[in-house]
Amino acid sequence: MRELGRRLARLLRPGDLVLLTGELGAGKTTLTRGLGEGLDVRGAVTSPTFVIARVHPPLGGGPALVHVDAYRLGGGLEEMEDLDLDVSLPESVVVVEWGEGKVEELSEDRLHVVIERSVGADPAGAAAEAAGGSGDGTEDGSGDDVRTVTVTGVGGRWSEHDLSVLAEPGESV
Repeated sequence: MRELGRRLARLLRPGDLVLLTGELGAGKTTLTRGLGEGLDVRGAVTSPTFVIARVHPPLGGGPALVHVDAYRLGGGLEEMEDLDLDVSLPESVVVVEWGEGKVEELSEDRLHVVIERSVGADPAGAAAEAAGGSGDGTEDGSGDDVRTVTVTGVGGRWSEHDLSVLAEPGESV
């Protein structure tokens, strides 16, 4: 998941919105950690569950990473507006865990990343992710249960983009 995040970061630019969907322990935060590494941002990328959102400024000339966890937010865009994501979006990459059905109105162009893991795999990962850990069953990101990741581009920004570059050799897209 972390390596996928690093590969995905190469495609992202300021103004991009990424929605992450997956059950607890699927690897959403681990993927975002890889995004942070790929974007070269400051600070450890951990789950923002209890603070709702974290901003990671760039260390170089790239965009900031705004990492949001909408799990505890029941409302739609109205509740998200309090976070001023629309202000951050033009100059940042905004990643929203649990954002499906809540933040799509922020941008016509966005990536939906759906992470599925094998049923019954890694129940400890859910607790680790909920507590701000990696969510992949290990704190070092070396969990080995299988994930299926579907990345779908929405809008003109992604209409001509070949997202198959995200697959590792031998993987299907």
